[in-house]
Amino acid sequence: MSPFFSKRRVSLVSGALLCAGLVGACSTSRAPPESGLGAADSQLRPQAVARTEPSPKDAPAGRQHLAQESLADGDMVARAPSKEAPSAAGKAAPPPASPTSRVAAEPVQRASPKKVADEELRASTLGAVAPAPTQPREKMKPDTGDDKNVAEGGNTFEAYKPNAFTETTKDALSTFAADVDTASYSMARRYLQQGQLPPTHAVRVEEFVNYFKYRYAPPEEGAFTVHLEGAPSPFNARRHFLRVGVQGKVVSRSERKPAHLVFLVDTSGSMSSPDKLPLALESIKIAVKNLNENDTVALVTYAGSTRDVLPPTPATDVKKIHAALDTLAAGGGTAMGSGMEMAYRHAVKKAAGGVVSRVVVLTDGDANIGPNLSAKDMLASVQKYVAEGVTLTTVGFGMGNYHDSLMEQLADKGNGNSFYVDSVKEARKVFETQLTGTLEVIAKDVKFQVEFNPKAVTRYRLMGYENRDIADKDFRDDKVDAGEIGAGHTVTALYEVELTGEAQDLATVRIRAKAPNGTEAKEQAFPLTRANVKPTLEAATSDFRFAVAVAATADILRAAPSAEGWSLATTQKLAEGAAGGDADRTEFVRLVGQARALTTASASGR
Repeated sequence: MSPFFSKRRVSLVSGALLCAGLVGACSTSRAPPESGLGAADSQLRPQAVARTEPSPKDAPAGRQHLAQESLADGDMVARAPSKEAPSAAGKAAPPPASPTSRVAAEPVQRASPKKVADEELRASTLGAVAPAPTQPREKMKPDTGDDKNVAEGGNTFEAYKPNAFTETTKDALSTFAADVDTASYSMARRYLQQGQLPPTHAVRVEEFVNYFKYRYAPPEEGAFTVHLEGAPSPFNARRHFLRVGVQGKVVSRSERKPAHLVFLVDTSGSMSSPDKLPLALESIKIAVKNLNENDTVALVTYAGSTRDVLPPTPATDVKKIHAALDTLAAGGGTAMGSGMEMAYRHAVKKAAGGVVSRVVVLTDGDANIGPNLSAKDMLASVQKYVAEGVTLTTVGFGMGNYHDSLMEQLADKGNGNSFYVDSVKEARKVFETQLTGTLEVIAKDVKFQVEFNPKAVTRYRLMGYENRDIADKDFRDDKVDAGEIGAGHTVTALYEVELTGEAQDLATVRIRAKAPNGTEAKEQAFPLTRANVKPTLEAATSDFRFAVAVAATADILRAAPSAEGWSLATTQKLAEGAAGGDADRTEFVRLVGQARALTTASASGR
């Protein structure tokens, strides 16, 4: 139900109650004059990847409120509002999809959230984090200049317009930076597990796709291999999906460089709930357990002020590290900017070609006192340390006042990655595998550029990576910052395209990257031809089919205009057939089922 109709329903209920109150007041003379009416309660071989151009100016802005149209099989299909109905951004909404572009299913219709008290999360154990309180969705702010933050239920997200289709004859180049963040997926999972559809702006397609491992062959030499594949779309017979997969070389735990980790822990009052500070401390203990004997750990905290809790200490001194962690408690304001400065000063002392030096921030992202409250100001204060090779990992915790936008921006500009931890299980995944297993950067400032052949591709769109967009002219400008790839990382990007059926050469995929300590990038090119495109979706690899299922699900959940009429039933079936017994993939199939159930409940008015 759209906010418009939600407000109309509340207005009608309030009006009825008001009339009842007036009748009651008129029927008795004993009612006290001061009595009144209470208000109504109310995310092989070298071959390929891709970028996307700056989003076209005519890309739809804001949330698309979808109506539901019942189909014969009982599922639902998303339908855009009529031309007369304004969209959330105040602009005319696009016309309804033609029958030929629909599939029988139930794209997302969002229910009006139930109103409950805004209170701190409660949980009895770390293993089962309590669900965040459901809160009424706040009215989305319009996209005005640099202020793109959107508040949803107390949490703050960055608003990005989904990439629209681009005509190849007008612009054949698509350019973007590598991204290996996964925070959006684990946060969306938490929303779904607590019985809510994630806010549209919480969903970033690339972070959904890159949460999962794909069986790309590692390079025999060099930093990475590139793998290209394509197949027909299950949603539209006139379109295909193309996938670019990159596999970074694997560096074993015993082979990687020594690491110096500075854990910067938010101990402010907002971190008091069990799914925040206690879970953050447990996460650090998991990380320490998986470090090498030559690694060192330091600990800095920030609340109303910053504090040096633990000087650089060998990771093998577990007793000392645990003792320091066990002294921490939540309380006070959040001087995050000051904490960042101190942590980076510690980290830069160990920064050298033979040592991995990284700051790991564990927080809910709430910065409310002290200098440098914005990501831009924080990074400006530590930019000199970033230039000396210190990398940054941000790890988010909790809900209700989580600042996803800040965490994402810090990681992007700090040459690192962003995670979100909602349980001990996720803490193990992040701190055993994704952090300690990929500490060593194997390529930095990694940029992708795909040049489509207008004779073979009429239109294309990159699914996700909106916040990683790079101007085409900056592809070969080595001073322009881009993404980093760590040892063992995979990067996957998907395009939806319309082919002409003529030329054999579909596109050329180019990748530029610098060595970990280099200043000049090297460029490689990989041809994407019809030989890479399978005749049917069933003939494609399970990795390809699963990646398409994940990307399409994310596009549906974020109400991307280009995914109008797509079906969660189709993505669930596609993912199920490609899960292969993998635990993370099997969990995803269940989550899509939960999203379908929430969609159905919304459509039926429950």
